[in-house]
Amino acid sequence: MRRLIIRPGGIGDLIVSLPALEYLRAEYLEVWVAGPNVPLIRFADRARSIVSTGLDLLGVTDAPAALVSALGSFDSIVSWYGANRPEFRELVSRLGLPFTFHCALPPESASEARLHATDFYLAQVGASLGAIPSIPCKAARENFAVIHPFSGSARKNWPLDKFRQLARGLERSMAVQWCAGVEDPPLAGAVHIGDLYELACWLAKAQLYIGNDSGITHLAAAVGTPVLALFGPTDPAVWAPRGAHVRVARFAKLSAVSPQLEKNGC
Repeated sequence: MRRLIIRPGGIGDLIVSLPALEYLRAEYLEVWVAGPNVPLIRFADRARSIVSTGLDLLGVTDAPAALVSALGSFDSIVSWYGANRPEFRELVSRLGLPFTFHCALPPESASEARLHATDFYLAQVGASLGAIPSIPCKAARENFAVIHPFSGSARKNWPLDKFRQLARGLERSMAVQWCAGVEDPPLAGAVHIGDLYELACWLAKAQLYIGNDSGITHLAAAVGTPVLALFGPTDPAVWAPRGAHVRVARFAKLSAVSPQLEKNGC
């Protein structure tokens, strides 16, 4: 069995769906994802960026023969890409390609919305629920904490000055390292690691990670680092990182939260 999985989306989207993707292992498995996420695919025979394959041009221009031939070499194609594009689904059907489509996001309303995203994706592929996303990294713990004060949306961010106040308290017992991604605002002294697997292995060394609802927070949880995740408008019942060492604090207004987190039940 030759299987292709196509999973678009950001870091967090990929990580919450990792157990479902791993459940789909086959004799030969290839995974196409967003370019930055390629290093995080450790369980497949091959991982490629979606852009590098030309898939994003399928249905926009004439179907490239090489791409159609590559897709036709698979016995099964499980795709979260194109699920909401009727013209794309019609095209691959007309080409006789073995696609199975799944919705890329859990519903925002109804009772299903309470299902954690990881379980939502597991249910889609017929797997048992409850798995914890995991990315293996061999790393020994060191005495430092990591703070990543950003996310993909400003409305999900705790104010930077409050993170700085929290860091001053942490520095009484351990060093504090700041972390920022390539698309985050400039942050003096922050660690920047472009390769996400190398970043994951660095996060695995930390005694503690603190961050907003972000892909990097999911990454820290997936390598087993103790995580405190701050949630505001997003529902943690659906989107919180999973893990034995994850604690989530949700507040109606993040800007009003005191840096003394233990006073807020954390």
